[in-house]
Amino acid sequence: MTHAESERPPRRRILLVAANPATSPVTGWPVGFWWAELVHPWWTFTEAGYDVEIRSPDGGALVADSYSDPEDPSGYAADDLLSLGFKRSPRHAALLQATRSIADVDPTAWDALFVAGGQSPMITFRGHAALQRLVADMHDAGAFVGHRIQPFRIEEEARRIPGTNFIVHGRFAPFAVRDGRLVTGQQQFSGTAAARLVVEALGR
Repeated sequence: MTHAESERPPRRRILLVAANPATSPVTGWPVGFWWAELVHPWWTFTEAGYDVEIRSPDGGALVADSYSDPEDPSGYAADDLLSLGFKRSPRHAALLQATRSIADVDPTAWDALFVAGGQSPMITFRGHAALQRLVADMHDAGAFVGHRIQPFRIEEEARRIPGTNFIVHGRFAPFAVRDGRLVTGQQQFSGTAAARLVVEALGR
């Protein structure tokens, strides 16, 4: 290691948590993470020079919501070339095949926690004690927390919490906000916007 390398500050570390596969209690369909809500933030962070590790609450292989798949017959996400490239790259796709769980995460070892959205999070994240504890512990440890938020409506649930200030932007348009060390993005088009707010806050 050169002298210049020894004086270089350590690379920022981002823990990106995506949901484990589940079944919708409403439709009975399989649900999972949303491709764009995982890949777009991952790309933003890696382009900024951060080390990113993808994990899931319970570990194991991850499955995406079908409509978020650029190759799904519906064509819903057909223009998401970034996710298509990630999915088609063996090296990148392998990052989703055997994720580690969050069980042994050291809250002090990460600069930020970014939680990817999708339909499964509405089922598997709600009431997940270990994930809720991790978010709280990492926030208390000084990390930034980004959250990508149909068995329920997010807005209705949030407004039931006393003191909540829920801000809404136009539907299906990029929108993210930062409040201290909390960052949140609206719908699947806001992954990059939310990730950029984390990058802005952390710096390189």
